[in-house]
Amino acid sequence: MPYFDAASAAPLHPVARQALLASLDEGWADPARLYREGRRAALLLDAARETAAEAVGCRPDELVFTSSGTRAVHSAVAGALAGRRRVGRHLVLSAVEHSSVLHSAAALEAEGGSSTEVPVDRSGAVDPSAYGRALRPDTALACLQSANHEVGTEQPVAETAGICAEAGVPLLVDAAQSLGWGPVPGRWSLLTASAHKWGGPAGVGLLAVRKGVRFAPRGPADERESGRAAGFENVPAVVAAAASLRAVRAEAAAEGARLRALVDRIRSAVGSLVPDVEVVGDPVRRLPHLVTFSCLYVDGETLLHELDRAGFSVSSGSSCTSSTLTPSHVLRAMGVLTEGNIRVSLPAGTSEEQVDGFLGVLPGVVAEVRDRLGAPAPAAPSAGSRAPLVVDALGRRCPVPVIELAKVIGEVPVGGTVTVLSDDEAARLDIPAWCAMREQEYVGEEPADRGSAYVVRRLV
Repeated sequence: MPYFDAASAAPLHPVARQALLASLDEGWADPARLYREGRRAALLLDAARETAAEAVGCRPDELVFTSSGTRAVHSAVAGALAGRRRVGRHLVLSAVEHSSVLHSAAALEAEGGSSTEVPVDRSGAVDPSAYGRALRPDTALACLQSANHEVGTEQPVAETAGICAEAGVPLLVDAAQSLGWGPVPGRWSLLTASAHKWGGPAGVGLLAVRKGVRFAPRGPADERESGRAAGFENVPAVVAAAASLRAVRAEAAAEGARLRALVDRIRSAVGSLVPDVEVVGDPVRRLPHLVTFSCLYVDGETLLHELDRAGFSVSSGSSCTSSTLTPSHVLRAMGVLTEGNIRVSLPAGTSEEQVDGFLGVLPGVVAEVRDRLGAPAPAAPSAGSRAPLVVDALGRRCPVPVIELAKVIGEVPVGGTVTVLSDDEAARLDIPAWCAMREQEYVGEEPADRGSAYVVRRLV
């Protein structure tokens, strides 16, 4: 069964498996102890730190291992803010950061601090100069991911880091999605990553803090990992994480080129095989293995289930999935379609036959789901009345409000309007996105007794 969700967790790399099994026998003891078993574990831990630091591009004594990538982010944000508390309590971040960064920003605001979200363009990228404009005299820290976890867009980290450095503000880079493909460029100050994203074992994160960056670990003091990550080190998992990072880096150039060609095939084929699809994210500055597209008139949860039944494991940032009742904050910030969102992220070793199999199955699955939801056929020209048409979609969830709009748009003549009543948060995003895809005019949102009224004018 093809697994196409490497952005969530990559399959365990063979080198990681070998290193893990070997170090279970050699690295089980406490590396802080001076007897031979402890010294052996300490040697393994030190070697792993040197390997990981070389991949990151920092000194070994600047890097510590944490219990996860999320823990690394939380520790990095909290420690940097505490270290620069005399400067202020203001945080700058992009609107498409991972939830771990957003949760850290929310915690800061709950404690009386403040944060500023820098917007992104329709491809999901920030403008480095926007970071410069968001920096204030009381800004203690800025955060920017190296590449987006939902759409794969690479961010201008080097340019942004330079701007932050000129302003004297440290930049934290979340490199979870990109570190397996290469080092992060630029004058960043802090960096985090997660081993299970590149084929290492789960439960190992990296936190690098450059020398000279003010940093004060939060919580009770601990003697391990320079006081920045409490608890007994999982030496076997750390060794496996470092070994697999070195292995995937050695393979990155060749495998990245091969997977990029497969992703290019998906990007070009999806639009011709499936009608009413929007491929999102930057087509050039992107991770080599990831592509995301959104399908009109599709329930994301049902689409995922049907693809799973067809033998393909993919993921979604759609508001229609069971894991969330609100639209993806990434897709919302980009201003693209959120319904029927599919993320395909290919693990190393994915074959052309597997990709061809996915493209062969996808059109039928989407058509079946659309038919089940009563999606409309293309609208025929109408000579009907110019009286505004009102569609009541109150109490109905994504993608039904857009489906109902599409069904009736052909009943009004060019220049006529359709008003959709909806109390679904996704409608605020998906109705304008539908208009952009179908070359109709989104007039705007008006208040209503319940929910909101979304007005669309027919142009074609």
